[in-house]
Order: sequence, then C-alpha cells, then structure tokens
Amino acid sequence: MKKIILSILATSFLFACKTTKVSTPVIDQPVVANIDLVNIEDDKVWVTVDPAKFSTDSTTFYIPKTVPGTYSEDNYGKFIEGFKAVDYSGNEIKFTKADENSYKFSNAKELDKVIYLVNDSFDWLDEGGVYSMAGTNILKDENFLLNLHGFVGYFEGMTEDKYRLEIQRPANLIAGTSLTIGKTKRAADGKSKTDVYNLDRYFEVIDNPIMYAEPDTTSFMVEDMQVLLNVYSPNKKHSAKSLRPGLEKMIRAQKKFLGEINSTNKYAILVYLSATPGEGDAANFGALEHHTSTVVVMPESSDPVALDKSLTDIVSHEFFHIITPLNIHSNEVHYFDYNDPKMSQHLWLYEGVTEYFAHLFQVNQGLISNEEFYNRMNDKIATSKRFDDTVPFTEMSKNILTEEHKNSYYNVYLKGALIGMALDIRLRELSDGQMGILDLMKKLTTKYGKEKPFNDEELIPVIVDLTYPEIKTFFDTYVTGSTPIPYEEVFSKVGLEEKEAMSEVGIFIKGNQPYITANQITMDIIFRNDVELNTFLKDLGVKGGDVLKSVNGVTYNIQNVYDLIMASQSWKEGDDISFTVTRGEKEMLLKGKLSTPMDKQMRLMEMDNADSEKTELRDFWLNN
Repeated sequence: MKKIILSILATSFLFACKTTKVSTPVIDQPVVANIDLVNIEDDKVWVTVDPAKFSTDSTTFYIPKTVPGTYSEDNYGKFIEGFKAVDYSGNEIKFTKADENSYKFSNAKELDKVIYLVNDSFDWLDEGGVYSMAGTNILKDENFLLNLHGFVGYFEGMTEDKYRLEIQRPANLIAGTSLTIGKTKRAADGKSKTDVYNLDRYFEVIDNPIMYAEPDTTSFMVEDMQVLLNVYSPNKKHSAKSLRPGLEKMIRAQKKFLGEINSTNKYAILVYLSATPGEGDAANFGALEHHTSTVVVMPESSDPVALDKSLTDIVSHEFFHIITPLNIHSNEVHYFDYNDPKMSQHLWLYEGVTEYFAHLFQVNQGLISNEEFYNRMNDKIATSKRFDDTVPFTEMSKNILTEEHKNSYYNVYLKGALIGMALDIRLRELSDGQMGILDLMKKLTTKYGKEKPFNDEELIPVIVDLTYPEIKTFFDTYVTGSTPIPYEEVFSKVGLEEKEAMSEVGIFIKGNQPYITANQITMDIIFRNDVELNTFLKDLGVKGGDVLKSVNGVTYNIQNVYDLIMASQSWKEGDDISFTVTRGEKEMLLKGKLSTPMDKQMRLMEMDNADSEKTELRDFWLNN
C-alpha cells in the first residue's frame, strides 16, 4: 500500500498459519454473503453471511483484524453493530462476543446465518484509525466504496470455501471492479438490481474491492490487458475522461518496462475523490493494492496537473504489485490469517522493490529525467536515516505489527526501495550489466507464480541460486544483517557522487523537510525559524516565526493546510502572490510574483570524470 499521510493528525512532517478447530460443512455449497445497499438504516447497511450446515458443535465468526497490504491492526469489527444469529426456523440463537472482531457459537449445528449492520469508516472520528484507501463509504443512492474486508466476515476454518457475493444496489449505480458479474437480477419495481459474484475463496472476496456510483468510467486496452477506470468526483471537478490520458500513458510505459511479465488480463483503478477531507469524508490519501485492482483516495480539490502527477506515482506503485506479491509471495501471504496474522520477513520485496520499480520505470521509459530519478533516490536516503538503520530489515518486517516496529512501516517505502536499488546495481556489476533486479523478478515469477507460495526462509537462498554466490554476502550484510548500506560506494559504481547544489524545491516543503510547522493550541501555521527558507519565500519577505494567516485572500490554518499545499502546486511562474502574516503583534501583507523556489541541497550528480566502465554500467542500470 502506498500511503500519503496527509490528514492533519497524520501529517507528522508538517505537525509535529494458526491451528484451529475446523468447522466442516455437511454439503459442498458456497458461503453466501448478501450486502443490501438499498435499504439503508441510519447510514448503515445490512449484511448477511449464510454458510453451509455445520457438522461440528462449535464455530467462530470473524471480522478481519488485519488485511494484506496494510501492515496494521485495524480491527474492522469496531464498525459492526446489531449482530445476531438465527437458526433454520428463523429464531435467534445465542453466541458469545469473544472480542471486537469475533463471535463464538457453541451450537453451530443449529446456526443458519448471521446478520449485522455495518458502519462506514469515513463517517467515524479519525476514520476509526483506518487509512482511507482501506476504508469504507456509505452514501445512500450516491456512492458505496466497498473494501469488502469491512463488510464480509468468515467462519472458522472456511476461508478456503467458495463464496457467492450478492449485492443489492440502486439501479442507477454501477459497479467499478475487476470482478466479472455472474448475473444481475432486477427487482420487480425496477428501482434496484442484485449483482451476483462467484468467488473461489475468502481471499478473493477481500482482494476485490467494488465501488458503486453513477457511471463515470472509461476503459482502454494495453496490449492484451483491459484497464478499467472508475471515478467518483462528487462535485464533478475531475472525471474518468480527464484522468485517462495520464494513467494510460503511465500503464503503457509500465507494460513496456515489464516485457513478458503478464499476469492479468483485466485491471481496475477505482478513484475516490474526497470533497471535504476530515469532515465526514476521507482524510488521508494514497492507494491500497490488490492483485487485479487498486483503490485510490485523493482530495477532490487537487489541481488537475498535481493530481495527474500524484496518480502516476501512486498507481504505478500499486500496479507493480502484479509482480509481487501476486506472483511472488510466501505462505504467510498466500494463507493469510486475518485475525492472528503471521507476517513475512520480506517486505523489502513486496513493498520495497515495488516502490523502486515505480520510479525506475519512469526514468527507463523517459517519463522523468535521470536527475529527477537521482533526486528521488537521494530523498529516500535522507528520510530513511530517521529510522534505526542497524535493525535487520527482515527482523523489522517479520515483526511489523509489534509495538517495537509498527512505527517503522513507512521505511519499507524508503530503505526497502533502496535495498532494491542497491541489489539492482550489484547484480548489474556482477553480470557486466546484463542482469538486473527485473530479470531476477522474472526468474522468481517463473519458479513460483500465483498459486505456488514459497517458505519464508527459502527465498534468499533461491535468489542466490538464481544469480551469483556474492549475492548471499549482500543479503547477509545489508538485509538480514545490521550493516547500513554504503550508498556512496554503491553510487560510485555507476559514476554518481553527492554534491551540494542549488536546486528547485517546493514552496512549502523541501523534499521531506517542511518550511512550516504548527501551533497545536492556536491552530496557526508558522514558518519555521530553525531552517533557512527558500529563495521565493525570502524574496517575498517571509521570515522565520511569521504566522501565516491567509494566501491570496484565502484563510488557512491546520485544518485546511492540505488545501494550501495542493493549491500551491498549481501556481505558475510570474503569478501574483500575496501572504498575510503576523510578525509579533503586527499584521503584514507580503506581495510579489511567484519565482521558482530554490534551496541548497545535497544532490546526486553524475561524475565529470567517470570512466567508461562506470558510465556503461549506469546506462545498463537505467536504460535496459
């Protein structure tokens, strides 16, 4: 999952296989899960889960605590209320609520089905601690964002059983999903329809999000893969038509980069645009990957150019998950335990290499310059150093849900990507440029694939067998070991060195370092006095300690600071800009024209005197 933590509380840079008693069904029939999106009750929907008849005396019904890709315990049971169970005569039967996510039955042979109401997370205070892209929305007759792990539970020992998903929905809303609808039944009054989906196991239920909304969709073919794009923009600021060109260009470049890797013939991109972030609507932004789709949540106020750029970075990351974990994954991922998860030690692969590819393909396919790629990798190095660089990455990964390591999850997108980069360069070095990490991924895909998980401890030895003996030393030292990656040495191999230079930065943020902070009591936005401001801010007359009250006549504070960041991305060179600030007791109006903000930064640059061996290796690295 690619997370952009931009809600006010989450924007820290700105402000501050378990053994179970199996419940065996008597006959081979699917678990039937029904979701009623028509008869809404107090902004909640009814869900019914109907299993086959049990042959055992006891069973447990679960709502997931954790789902793949989130690396957090979200406890979706908190959104459930009015839970009841009935027997085959329609009478309610007793159960015990064991914890927030599970219900125990000692009379399973009598149990016909369970029925309950589901709240959506977007309406909850702070969304119940759930990231928006993994959350849910219920907006009667207008929008239903169904991350199905928030709606459909499972019975003990039955996650490998077939499921039939029946969704009753208003007739004017259509499904955005990569699933194929088995059949659709129209109600007698014509006001609603029921879509039926047939799925092979519970994982397929939670791996296939669905967004119901009025039609705003488009599709296009990339080679033999159909890409579906569904957009919900409540104020119609953006549309599938407006977002298609950038996404199509990106995915065509990704498919060209991947070459013969081709694991899906359909891919769905579901874009939910939040109209009022943090005010009863999605408040944090990014995307959650699935095998054949991704859910993207972004603010509707985004400037079209800024949104296009964000989607390129975010969706490209999610799309590369068709390599891993779709085709390359461990038993912990394949047989995921949603309520007592055992995490894999290879987040460097699932998220790190995926994030690395999301940037490498852009330089490889000419979407960004070499310099932009270097800058992105350099920014990751700088930010990753905020984490303990001596903790073995496999240890952190395996224990990512523990108190000790859960706050390090963001480092998988930083050091995890850098492990991918360093491994790529080392492979290029050992093979005289002929083999890189993408070639390794192709070999692993051939060896494993969707239905053949690996044992966690066997992956690194297999990688060594598929590559070079020296790669074992790389993993022993920098991945399972505690030695930080010597980036200067790594970059020297491809003729790069770090130098201080004036370079373009953001108006309010320099890489991952903001020029602003906040007073949590007064809610004021304040320009920092412990960092040097960029050239634009200096030229405008801003000084450290100034309290920003408004920009171009629009009042800003902590609550709408993200709107300010997004608005600034649409400003153009020469635009008239005015800041109202307070300096001490005095209110001041600072006026000027926008100039490109510049600041001193340590940047990766190509060596002036690099020999041909290094420049050739660099060319293989970036262009082959």
